[in-house]
Amino acid sequence: MFLHIDIDSFFASAERSVNDALKGIPIAVGSRSNLEIFNKKRTNIKLMNENSGAFVTPVFYSDQKKTFESYFVDEIEGRKKIRGIVTTASYEARACGVKTAMPIAQALQLCPKMTVVPSNYPLYHKLSHKIHAFMLAHIPKVEQYSIDEFFGDVSGWKKDEEVYAFAEALQAKILEHFDIPVSIGISKAKWIAKLATESAKPYGVYEVKDIDTYIEDIPIKDFPGIGKGFQKRLGEHYISTLGDVKRHKKLLESWKKPGIQLYGRVTGTDHEDISSRGERKSIGISRTFDAIHNTDEIKRRIMIMARHIIYMVMAIEVNPTSYYLKIGYEYGVKAKKTLTVDRVFSETLFKSILSEMYEEIVHVNKGAIKLTLNVSNFSSLNLKTLSLIDFNDDNKEKQLHKNIHALRTRFGLDIIKTGNEL
Repeated sequence: MFLHIDIDSFFASAERSVNDALKGIPIAVGSRSNLEIFNKKRTNIKLMNENSGAFVTPVFYSDQKKTFESYFVDEIEGRKKIRGIVTTASYEARACGVKTAMPIAQALQLCPKMTVVPSNYPLYHKLSHKIHAFMLAHIPKVEQYSIDEFFGDVSGWKKDEEVYAFAEALQAKILEHFDIPVSIGISKAKWIAKLATESAKPYGVYEVKDIDTYIEDIPIKDFPGIGKGFQKRLGEHYISTLGDVKRHKKLLESWKKPGIQLYGRVTGTDHEDISSRGERKSIGISRTFDAIHNTDEIKRRIMIMARHIIYMVMAIEVNPTSYYLKIGYEYGVKAKKTLTVDRVFSETLFKSILSEMYEEIVHVNKGAIKLTLNVSNFSSLNLKTLSLIDFNDDNKEKQLHKNIHALRTRFGLDIIKTGNEL
């Protein structure tokens, strides 16, 4: 039997676990694009990377205290404007119509008495890490699916008729130990257990005993992993519920691997097991901001973001060989470039190549509003895969940057900057 454990309104629940004053009232956790990294003054930026699996994006943060006014309110020409979006809303706030990704200004119009708390990602990552460790101590096989979701497999350890009581006891222990509410779905199939959690929320336990009956009228959009593209494809065949999917086995099988996988998951016949946390296959960072027309400032910000990518690369000791740069401009204009370089990664190399990529795709006289950097295609550090011509020089650069990385780890990522960041 599988359990799917989902932390209820995780960020909001995490804030309540450290502040009793937030309990029982409508609250929302909000965030906005973290532009603090672009400050020319030092802010002692650090990396939160405790949950380092493929599912979690590393978080850069500083110890500077955030308040609603300092974090969400900008003053433009004497007028105050509330920025940011809702990342998590409590159930009290949801009752007023507040939803995830809603602008905070709009959410406050719907729920004027709502308290909006600036996001505290170090708290959420540390708490998720601790809950994961707690799960491992209470369940034989555990998979952390996201920062606030876990799968557990108790097959052969608990009898089927014992699992519901076990889930209730686990739920109570988590609440007692962490002051965090969770909802738990139970099924003989992994993905049906995840679907069942939606029936358990908030703070409930729901067991699916008859999969066919349970899925019959559930809309396809509610099943995990069915995106808009696949929804459209299914809709073209008048498939609107999971029950419809079950009745179209031959059609799904004709769609090869994606269709076969979906059919198996929906009907509970996939036989998927708990999987261990995947290794990260890429490292990326993205920032959105008000339009910038100054090309030198855009390049400066790219170099700063590059430093953060470099720190993550050094932290997890990989050697990316594919670099990606994307610039989003006003009115939907986008420019991007990908380049593969079979060399030993270093700060000097990465920033030099990014600079060349930028010069190739920059749009003069257009306002940039979003930058995205990504590195991938991690290779081993051996002469068979990397350029022989540059290997020795690149390796010397890498050793130098290891020393710089040590200083950044100790004193903050912005203790050492290159000239093109200033």
